[in-house]
Amino acid sequence: MNHGQFILGPEVRELEAKLAEYVGVKHCVTVSSGTDSLLIALMTLGVGAGDEVITVPYTWISSAEVIALLGAKPVFVDIRSDNWNMDESLLEPAISENTKAIMPVSIYGQTPDMDSINEIASRYGIPVIEDAAQSFGATYKGRKSCNLSSIGSTSFFPSKPLGCYGDAGALFTDNDEWADKFRWIRVHGQERKHHHPILGLNGRMDTLQAAILLAILDVFPEEISSRIQIGGRYSKAFSGVDGLTCPFVPNHSTSVYAQYTVLSEKREQIQSCLKAADIPSVSYYAVPMHFQPVFSDLSYQVGDFPVTESVANSCLSLPMSPYLKSDDQNQVIDTILQIADN
Repeated sequence: MNHGQFILGPEVRELEAKLAEYVGVKHCVTVSSGTDSLLIALMTLGVGAGDEVITVPYTWISSAEVIALLGAKPVFVDIRSDNWNMDESLLEPAISENTKAIMPVSIYGQTPDMDSINEIASRYGIPVIEDAAQSFGATYKGRKSCNLSSIGSTSFFPSKPLGCYGDAGALFTDNDEWADKFRWIRVHGQERKHHHPILGLNGRMDTLQAAILLAILDVFPEEISSRIQIGGRYSKAFSGVDGLTCPFVPNHSTSVYAQYTVLSEKREQIQSCLKAADIPSVSYYAVPMHFQPVFSDLSYQVGDFPVTESVANSCLSLPMSPYLKSDDQNQVIDTILQIADN
């Protein structure tokens, strides 16, 4: 408030330096939202009409809409049945001569098998954008999410693991040329004052949000530890319960549990009982991308992505926060176990 630099002020530059160091990359460029970060990444890669970008149908619509907004075609591949991330075994058959980028989504707080995805992509010379809106702070084989591919993209929406008090996002890369373009595009394609070599948009992060994130970043490691502990308590309590599938996290990965999600054929019954106990729960992505009316022209049919459809029909996200009290979590657990036993 004192310095009055509300757009791209000093806190923005400080935050970018700290986030780049945290992730372990050369460049961090903050932007106005997680959606804009994906859009800017695709614009930087020159994605446009006639191109294809491969992603998953089990995600929030921003992952697919940014592709279509540029005139390109979203191409979906199904997810794995264990961690609900992109099934890398289905990736290569989806690649065509028009594939311009691959965008795996790190769903619910953990990353896909990025080494396998990157290896396939490198054989075809295709860049990979990790949509890490939900996994900032997670690790994969000792490396941080957002440092696992050509470009990392994340969101600081309030409900995300590192959330601010509004919309904001960031891009990460070691590529100097791409980083420059990220910065140009976020200020209307402006390289320097009154000089616009490329098309851009208004994609700047507010200085206020950067200042808030700097404060939250100080306690972020402790929040991650709490999330992992709380997620572990859920998984331990639900382990072996018939008809209830918990999230699977491989030994080489960690999850920041952006949401703690279970699968159950009794989803509606569980959700109803939780609501009666004044406990919130949400069925995220209950309508996959290939069933959204806006993508009907892609001509996907029921059964094209069976794992996605199965997960979408049974997913339920439970209360998750680094500040979730043990008594409150026990109430969630007890309510669900009572239903599961009946």
